[in-house]
Amino acid sequence: MKKFLFAVPKGRISEELNPLLKKSDIIPESDFFDESSRKIIFKTNRENLEIIKVRSFDVATFVKFGGADLGVCGRDVLEEFPSKEIFPILDLGIGKCRLSIATKKDQRLTTYDLRLTTNSHLRVATKYPTIASKYFSTLGVQAEIIKLNGSIEIAPSLNLCDVIVDLVSSGKTLIENDMVELEKILDVTSHLIVNRTSFKTANHEINQIIKIIDETR
Repeated sequence: MKKFLFAVPKGRISEELNPLLKKSDIIPESDFFDESSRKIIFKTNRENLEIIKVRSFDVATFVKFGGADLGVCGRDVLEEFPSKEIFPILDLGIGKCRLSIATKKDQRLTTYDLRLTTNSHLRVATKYPTIASKYFSTLGVQAEIIKLNGSIEIAPSLNLCDVIVDLVSSGKTLIENDMVELEKILDVTSHLIVNRTSFKTANHEINQIIKIIDETR
């Protein structure tokens, strides 16, 4: 029997995914729910399905190169790392947030300013260089992209950049760092994705898993 590997992200998305897995009668071994566990691969109650828990950005990479057959990742990741090897199958409706442009409160920069020739060059800190570059290009703004993997909210206060592009959920983190949201780039939810080759070579088995999840989401 072929075993399938299901890649899921750590953290908040994993917590929101857990009830959906239970409803789908996909029950991982107990330490899967322990966020302090360093274990990566988990068996489930389904003999042909195992789950790996990795960083959200890595889910798409695992699925793209066939390290995992299925995965869950946000639209932000799919837009940042587009690939013909990944099929987004279902919008799971979890992990709702938005990818937005934000700046310091005292920056006196508005969404209109983003389109003015006097502000046609901006320094942008983000972990989404592809999305940010494309978006500011459509505005006719020359953006100097500074790639950061974390602590992006402090970049403007250290005069590292003019604006940031990052995920926003409640907006609490922005408030705590004296920042304001200027403009939404895209809405983000988490999607069930499938490796192209796995979908072709094991279509029946993959579709069974997809159907179970689809019927309970």
